[in-house]
Amino acid sequence: MKRPNFLVIVADDLGFSDLGAFGGEIATPNLDALAMAGLRFTDFHTAPACSPTRAMLLTGTDHHIAGLGTLDEVASRRQRGKPGYEGYLNDRVVTVTELLRDSGYRTFLSGKWHLGMTLETAPHARGFERSFALLPGAANHYSSSPKAGTGFPRQDMLYTEDGAFVGLPDDFYTSDGFTDKLIQYLDERPKDGAPFFAWLAFSAPHWPLQAPDDLIAKYRGRYDAGPDALRAERLKGLIAKGLCPPDVVPHPVVAKSKPWDEMTVDERAVSARTMEVYAAMVESIDRNVGRVVEHLKASGDFDDTVILFLSDNGAEGALIEAVPVFGPYLMEFIAQHYDNRLENIGRPNSYVWYGPRWAQAATAPSRLYKTHTAEGGIRVVAFLSGSGFARQGIGHTFATAMDVTPTILELAGVAHPGNRWQGRDIVGMRGRSLVPWLKGETEIVHTDATATGWELFGRCAIRRGDWKALLLPPPDGPGTWQLYDLSRDPGETNDLAEAEPERLAGLIADWNQYVEETGVLIVNVQT
Repeated sequence: MKRPNFLVIVADDLGFSDLGAFGGEIATPNLDALAMAGLRFTDFHTAPACSPTRAMLLTGTDHHIAGLGTLDEVASRRQRGKPGYEGYLNDRVVTVTELLRDSGYRTFLSGKWHLGMTLETAPHARGFERSFALLPGAANHYSSSPKAGTGFPRQDMLYTEDGAFVGLPDDFYTSDGFTDKLIQYLDERPKDGAPFFAWLAFSAPHWPLQAPDDLIAKYRGRYDAGPDALRAERLKGLIAKGLCPPDVVPHPVVAKSKPWDEMTVDERAVSARTMEVYAAMVESIDRNVGRVVEHLKASGDFDDTVILFLSDNGAEGALIEAVPVFGPYLMEFIAQHYDNRLENIGRPNSYVWYGPRWAQAATAPSRLYKTHTAEGGIRVVAFLSGSGFARQGIGHTFATAMDVTPTILELAGVAHPGNRWQGRDIVGMRGRSLVPWLKGETEIVHTDATATGWELFGRCAIRRGDWKALLLPPPDGPGTWQLYDLSRDPGETNDLAEAEPERLAGLIADWNQYVEETGVLIVNVQT
């Protein structure tokens, strides 16, 4: 039996309803075609932020075990160097690429890595035969960039190809350049019939918001009604496509930034422009996915390829100027090195983000956004495309990023080694294979017998079945455990902690077990 190819496409900070197939207005015809022909998830969950999710995807276990217990950029003294907080994929885990490579797969990566900043921890050291990687969590999308400074990494330490640091061509733009490299690797692979695993990890639409002028121009004026109007429009789109209950109660917007009706005309113009650039970045992703699909069809590989597309977390709603990791002089640095005049926003020498209100237009009806363990931070856009699956259309079952590795291994016919690999002790997988569910053999992936936990920056959550306990420190939450029935309240608007004390106590017991099993070290960080 021929083993399938795998193409995993990861977008960076993409919102749940940004794609047309998920109710959005952005032009994404290539992604929509794949999604509508495949299986769209409504309850797929990641970690609350980038590198922890990537660790889960590649290992099938919790990021606190795999070495990314927190973002390495903000690790505290209490966390740094502790087991699970190494800041890179540690030796306690084996990656899906290491196992697939050993079983005869060709393995390729092009795009954002964020799982180690040295050559010893780069993709080629974790099972990728060929790799072109952006090592840190963010960088300019164009090759031009200012000198390293507050919060910005050194430019000569950003990109690697295979086992060496490399520079960029003058005409480089991330989404185009990452796609070029992946197509090159697919073209250059030996014609020996071996299957491939390809990881295309866009760094878009992560800030800084930058995109080609022609794409930005397509959205000029589209967002002049503001984020609240877009939020209402997106919710209608989700409901119309059957991705959201018609009677859903969305969580109220939570934001420290000015509401639209209190902004000046100039402030509105700048805010709307940031959303226009964001939309252009998403369309650029779509255009490049279309290039990869056409290449797979031309090479005869498309019908044999399972494609998974997802975002690495909820939409990015942080006010970057208020994040301490960048230091007190971020805005001065940007003012000195970048040109953020309205007419220049989106170009290589601009540096902007769109903030919490636009983000929550994309995460609605969920609560909050990236870095939070509320649903807006961890429930993401995701779909699976490939032949041979009984389930198509829309899948409402709960699934997580940890389920990806066991699913791929089962489809590839590769067994996970368990607790020992190549002479060292490793940790087994916590995720579950989606294959029985995809084949229609089961109705759910995770039974009520197991609980799933989340933690980042002291924000905590535990879920068993449809019940979720959530702990958000102030100012985003009360600092006490809240309880939600997600089957009836996906927006997390009706706290049942007082009405269901026994159920909450059971979930807190699950949380304590999760902490013990994964080694969580809680430190509150403002993000």
